Amino acid sequence: MKKLFLLIVLFVFAGSSILLAQTRVITGTVSSATEGEGVIPGVTVQVKGTTLGTITDQDGKYSISVPANATTLVFSYIGMKKQEVEIAGRSVIDAAMESDLLGLDEVVVTALGISRERKSLGYSVQEVGGDNISKTKESNFVNSLSGKISGVQIMQSNTMGGSANVLIRGHKSLMNSNQALFVVDGVPIDNSITNTSLQTMGGGGYDYGNAASDINPDDIESMSVLKGAAATALYGSRAANGVIMITTKKGTARKGIGVTVNAGLIFSKIDKNTLPDIQKEYGGGYGQYYDDESGYFWIDDLDGDGTDDLIVPTSEDAAWGAKFDPDIMVIDWVGFEPTDHVNYLRKVPWVAGEHDLSDFFETGLKQNYNIAFDGGNEKGSFRLSYTNLGEAGILPNSELKKNTINFAGSYNLTDKLSVESNVTYVNDKNKGRYGTGYDPGNPMQSLGQWFQPNVDIYDLKKYWITEDRRQRTWNYAYYDDIEIPIYHNNIYWTRYMNYQNDGRDRMFGYGKVAYELTSWLSLEGRVSTDFYSEYQEERVAVYSNQTSDYTKYLRTFSETNLDLMARFNREFGNFSLNGLLGVNRRRNDVKSTNGSTVGGLLIPEFYDLMNSSSPITTTETEQLYGVNSVFGQVSLGYQNMLYIDLTGRNDKSSTLPEENNSYFYPSVSTSFIVSELPGIKGSNLFSFLKLRLNYAEVGNDAPVYSLLQTYTQMANYGTQGVFRVSDVLQNPDLRPERTKSWEGGIEAKFLQNRFGFDLALYRTLSVDQIMPVSISPSSGFSQRYVNSGEIENKGIELALNATLIQSRDFTWDVQVNWFRNKNTVLDLYEGVENIQLASEWDLSVNIVKGMSYGQLRGTDFVYTDGKRTVDEDGWMLISDASDVLIGSVLPDWNAGITTFFDYKGITLSALVDISKGGNLYSTDLKYGLATGLFAETAGLNEKGTPVRQPASEGGGYLYPNTVHADGSPNETYVDCYDYFGAFLYDFLPTAYHVHDASYVKLREISLGYNLPSRVLANTPLSRVTLSVVGRNLWLIHKNMPYYDPELSLSAGNIQGFADGAYPATRTIGFNVTVGF
Repeated sequence: MKKLFLLIVLFVFAGSSILLAQTRVITGTVSSATEGEGVIPGVTVQVKGTTLGTITDQDGKYSISVPANATTLVFSYIGMKKQEVEIAGRSVIDAAMESDLLGLDEVVVTALGISRERKSLGYSVQEVGGDNISKTKESNFVNSLSGKISGVQIMQSNTMGGSANVLIRGHKSLMNSNQALFVVDGVPIDNSITNTSLQTMGGGGYDYGNAASDINPDDIESMSVLKGAAATALYGSRAANGVIMITTKKGTARKGIGVTVNAGLIFSKIDKNTLPDIQKEYGGGYGQYYDDESGYFWIDDLDGDGTDDLIVPTSEDAAWGAKFDPDIMVIDWVGFEPTDHVNYLRKVPWVAGEHDLSDFFETGLKQNYNIAFDGGNEKGSFRLSYTNLGEAGILPNSELKKNTINFAGSYNLTDKLSVESNVTYVNDKNKGRYGTGYDPGNPMQSLGQWFQPNVDIYDLKKYWITEDRRQRTWNYAYYDDIEIPIYHNNIYWTRYMNYQNDGRDRMFGYGKVAYELTSWLSLEGRVSTDFYSEYQEERVAVYSNQTSDYTKYLRTFSETNLDLMARFNREFGNFSLNGLLGVNRRRNDVKSTNGSTVGGLLIPEFYDLMNSSSPITTTETEQLYGVNSVFGQVSLGYQNMLYIDLTGRNDKSSTLPEENNSYFYPSVSTSFIVSELPGIKGSNLFSFLKLRLNYAEVGNDAPVYSLLQTYTQMANYGTQGVFRVSDVLQNPDLRPERTKSWEGGIEAKFLQNRFGFDLALYRTLSVDQIMPVSISPSSGFSQRYVNSGEIENKGIELALNATLIQSRDFTWDVQVNWFRNKNTVLDLYEGVENIQLASEWDLSVNIVKGMSYGQLRGTDFVYTDGKRTVDEDGWMLISDASDVLIGSVLPDWNAGITTFFDYKGITLSALVDISKGGNLYSTDLKYGLATGLFAETAGLNEKGTPVRQPASEGGGYLYPNTVHADGSPNETYVDCYDYFGAFLYDFLPTAYHVHDASYVKLREISLGYNLPSRVLANTPLSRVTLSVVGRNLWLIHKNMPYYDPELSLSAGNIQGFADGAYPATRTIGFNVTVGF
């Protein structure tokens, strides 16, 4: 913190010096040459051949100090033709810039943070403006990319601060990470996901999010997505999964110091359409298996009046009990607690709870406040910002708190030498993340799978703890056994006693020095770092239905990069030549400590590792690794029409065998501006037409310490240390995974840029996959890591844009992103056809040779002429095999449609996000139906008779659209009056609970208003913007019953099943931005 503070003070002092600097000054105004369009703010004005420059203010005015030998000013602005103007001794120079309909000078940020003209690129790049990201105020900004970039698939969890799964052009690795690399201003940023393997497989735990969520959306100027290997090749062994390039906001030239203040309030409510419909006809129980004459209740004379009382069977976590009848009086769980003198032995009507699971969720509130200061002149600029984010989730006792400070500064020490720095500090403290999966820490395991409809949620909230701080719950083993629950904790006990908390302190940024050797050659040195320390604490209180526990996890991460680059840019007649040559030294150090109590806690509610009944368990790890690299890139252009790019990077990695640890990653790309050809140039039809083609190779490094066997220390035997070796045999000859990529594309703009498209076709082949294979147990090991396996991705991406209406006061733009990726596992290992990634009860997620990544296996229906088949008694037939392919995780295609309206400062935009295909297995549907909780298990059947009457009496359930083995339609009803009926999972195949994961969502809608400059003319304000933004307001279409089909337990390779799913949340926010 001291170093950060000193750095900020240094640059603030430098920023003050900037504002006071006095030299020979040239002033002027920059306007549009098009009549009626007026002045242009934000134009870059630079002294040719130097690093000196400034930017025009809101009124199009600029002021710049120039050295005595300066001869030319260069004016540049996106969408305008670059203009060079001779100084010729003048002190006032105005410029009128012409529109560049071709957009030839448009620049985008590419690998290593280098800005390049879009026309010269031989690969696909899509860019999103910072306003499109920050306006949604997502806790994890990555979620705001969904539907906005073709080729990028975002899967987001419905948990507070949960991780986002980012997949660019499909899976490239069978067993290792497929997550994109995040780079901020040229600096790689860690995106670790520390969720446990158990959590990712649905076994319970918390989703702690991904580390890239520390990037503050309020500091983002723009984001470029580098999708193909040719675009990412300069990152070598880190580039296989694509790169998300983020450019942060910088200071601008202006009079004095500018101040921008932003405040936002965002409210969130659950979408009840993504919750199950709970039946309210029948109460708790598994059937007629109990003491009273009806068979549905316990009985005992609890109040001593000589008459047996009806008692709710609280041990049962199902809803196959007695039909509700307000004339029946029962003693429920609230009446079991003798210290509750008001409610002890209370009798209540046998009715459904007035408040159901939807009433458990609260209204979430997110508050986001940002203030930024910026200033500068021709000598340099600075920007200092502070953001405070606070969020209260939709579950009780849940909150996120994040504070972010960012400082960016640059200064021209001379007309040749400049320095630049950008530092971000993030502190977050969080409490009450949502439990996930099949676990007592997840309230939805109980509420959505195993519950009694007679239990009122408000009773759970009111009576969750006794005065002596014991738990009260609806799920006691018996009315006189109320020490702890038999299965399920009270959901409020879970939220207020068994909560977790976590936090992180992080600093990332860089310092850079650049020297202009000549007008065409410069040197640049950069030091960058990304460091953070984090903690995670989890607790289980005494009186819970699990053993009380306290677990503490500590982790530190550090990455340091040293870069030295030479850049050149020259023109030779009709030819242009630019590029770079550089070296990089990267070092990583990751340490973690995990400790847990054993045997329970000695003292209730005292959470410390020393409060353990038995000796604690601890695990410590450290990973040290590094890469030394040499890289280069050269681009040759001819007459602004033909470009050829060559890049290469050689990585020498410490995770590979010492004698074979150096690998070269090349790329070649070309682009041809067809619209520059004679006969086409100036055409009324084509504004711009470009063809591009590329080939590249990138890598995915071997995991740390995968070459040699390592030891794990076990509990000591007396005074003797005990160590063991992993049962996975390491491989000293591993090679990095390698991805070979081919891509071709067409970019076109028509009718003065009113319409356009970008079409890309690609194929990637990823080889030398690092994967475990089974070996003979006689070797002393069960598996060995090898280089084997191939996975292919082939796809098409289409981005369309159109300005349907454009007038002086009104504009209507439409953008469509559509992409389809076909993934195929071409090969695994000799004799291996299937690798299981995870299993969830009777389902498994697999890698299958010849199929796409993420195949679902389980039991299937038996089919007759393509129809599901039942036996002669009407019961569903199930396949003999338990490993039938019954679905695929990956969607067939994705799309996003954005429409934007602008009328006299009023803006309206909407984004529709579409995913077609893919499958999702739901444990919630499996158990929610089996326990009689869901609406399908009650009501009337097609004959008008209650489903829960025996089939012999006209009741029962008819499996729809089924046939008998002879092909005749099924008209036979089966019993559905207790747990052992039509919906019991043992009587149904796994495929019964596999559903189509397609969806169409109104992902985002925003309405904004910019106050006209004439209104602000006589005020200190330069800008006032009011906006309203909604997210996930309408799930327009889905095929999956009840739940949100866009479900993800965690980011990572294991997808395709949902367990303890939370409802989707609708958010609506109000933002005010004021500039001074």
